Amino acid sequence: MKLTRTFALLAAVAVPVCVTPMSFAMAEEVTIDTARGPATLEANPKSVAVFDMAALDTLDALGVEPTGRVDKILLTRLDHLDGAAVVGTLFEPDLEALAGLNPDLTIVGGRSATKLEDVSQVGPAIDMTISEDIIAQSRERLEAYGKLFDKQDKAQELDAALQAKLDKVHAEAEGQGTALVVLTNGPKVSAYGVGSRFGWIHDAVGLSQAAEGLSVASHGDAISFEFIAQTNPDWLFVIDRGAAIGAEGQSAKETLDNPLVAETTAAQKDQIVYLNAGDAYIAGGGYQALMEMLDQVDTAFASSDG
Repeated sequence: MKLTRTFALLAAVAVPVCVTPMSFAMAEEVTIDTARGPATLEANPKSVAVFDMAALDTLDALGVEPTGRVDKILLTRLDHLDGAAVVGTLFEPDLEALAGLNPDLTIVGGRSATKLEDVSQVGPAIDMTISEDIIAQSRERLEAYGKLFDKQDKAQELDAALQAKLDKVHAEAEGQGTALVVLTNGPKVSAYGVGSRFGWIHDAVGLSQAAEGLSVASHGDAISFEFIAQTNPDWLFVIDRGAAIGAEGQSAKETLDNPLVAETTAAQKDQIVYLNAGDAYIAGGGYQALMEMLDQVDTAFASSDG
């Protein structure tokens, strides 16, 4: 009996284990820069949920389609992404829907950045917020996504096109005077200077500020029409918050249609540029958003008397 048990034990130990080559295969990893420092991730994730419009805009430029998205995209050029599963809003993830999707990676940023820890409960997640240094950080995010999704060549191609556009607009800006950047919210108007949320426009366009000492706070400085008249900018760049979020009410053009603004150099020379509201307010720092706004400025400069 003891001999029988011994043979049975040896036979059990000798049973071969079937090991396929994949058993020892390790997923390739890459390290990219994020808003919270370097992050090491599995390369080329197949399923990606995106809660940030700038990220969604840049990924679309690279040809990366998300499998999860926010409920309202608010940019018509991204309507073709409607097939992705809705996993929350710009501000609040639907963790149940996100868990059901089970993405390889979740990207938050901007309005959703505070939810990084929440979505990290479902799986790998990164914060790709773009702050006030819009141009530089937009290019950093483009490079990071190119590396993450194995689209380095495409990312470099897009970055070169952006640099060419920046160079062109800067060359056209010479001798064009000063600019004032304002945001309208119905009848209310705020101004933004260098270092603020929309102050990057001065760097991107190459025009100096018409008004010095403006706040760098995210809501800008509340201003009057008298302030615009006294500042008398050569160029006025306008962002319509209501139009960006699809709100009803007074438009930016209606708000600025008054005698004081009409007397400015910007109005007299037809140099008031109404930037694409969604690009500026919703997807600030997104690659396509930047290119579209620079195209608007390029067109405005081309038709200007200088």
